[in-house]
Amino acid sequence: MDALEKIFGKTAQITVLKNLIHHKGESTYLSGIAEETGLSHSSVARVIEPLLEANIVTEKRLGKQIRTFSLNLDNKLTLLILDFYGDLAKMKV
Repeated sequence: MDALEKIFGKTAQITVLKNLIHHKGESTYLSGIAEETGLSHSSVARVIEPLLEANIVTEKRLGKQIRTFSLNLDNKLTLLILDFYGDLAKMKV
């Protein structure tokens, strides 16, 4: 359990956010996030919605059904989260 989970708890949304942070600058699919995190596809789809609404994550559609996701590195809130996560990683919480 890392510092972020110790503070905010191990939730599906934190797990998805951490996965996207670890793949910063990359695009990924719901199924890729699900596979890497051990969460179900439906859980990932459910918890990524608030991240999209907050503009922390961006979505790009490839065709009619394929959706890709990545951190929105143009959003100040995302950058604050990345800084906070980086600072927490340096501390022993």
